[in-house]
Amino acid sequence: MGDSKYNKPLIEMKDIIKKYYIGQPNELEILHGINLKIYEGEFVAIVGESGSGKSTLMNIIGVLDKATEGEYYLDGINIKNATEKEMNSIRNEKIGFVFQNFNLIGRTSALKNVELPMLYAGIGGKTRTERAMKLLEKVGMADRYNHKPNELSGGQKQRVAIARSLANNPSIILADEPTGALDSETSRMVMDIFHELNKKQKKTIILITHSKELAEECPRIITIKDGQVIGDRKGGKASGIIGEY
Repeated sequence: MGDSKYNKPLIEMKDIIKKYYIGQPNELEILHGINLKIYEGEFVAIVGESGSGKSTLMNIIGVLDKATEGEYYLDGINIKNATEKEMNSIRNEKIGFVFQNFNLIGRTSALKNVELPMLYAGIGGKTRTERAMKLLEKVGMADRYNHKPNELSGGQKQRVAIARSLANNPSIILADEPTGALDSETSRMVMDIFHELNKKQKKTIILITHSKELAEECPRIITIKDGQVIGDRKGGKASGIIGEY
């Protein structure tokens, strides 16, 4: 999929296979030859039931794990040949992660949580703090900058997590069930932020979800079942929400 509007594959997977317990009697193949291209500036939902392989696929897309077989190119880099140090650098600079359980550090403030990826990237303190405040402002959390996660609601935590995902200005936001722990009103707010990031900042958004309703908001929906891509189509509601695909 993809058209003249999206002519540069940011993510390209060729015959991706993922196995666990290799060579043992309980060897298990989770992904059975995934072929996938995601283009710069797309907003894509990857949807599938529990056990479909979508989480395994997410870990490979996010460079949290490597494929057993096949080629994965991220922004032209062949991940198969990347060292652990290079993978860390790619994760920190090219991909912003948003998880269902927020993954915030409990003992520290919203501001310090947002600063963390910049700290790993070696960005100086003053710049870190200024940028983190701007990002918190962007997601409507500037007035809570000094609050720790246990002083925030679920929706507030997720907005801090989104601000953190933007810390190093990554080209890709990878969101794994980002509304799974939220009520419908807060979910709406989080999805609106993703739509805005995609539309105004041209971020490539990959939303991993089991929610067909959320998936339908995305201009493109990739369906995974039993470790294979079984569908790749335009989202039903996309044209009414964020313009033509």
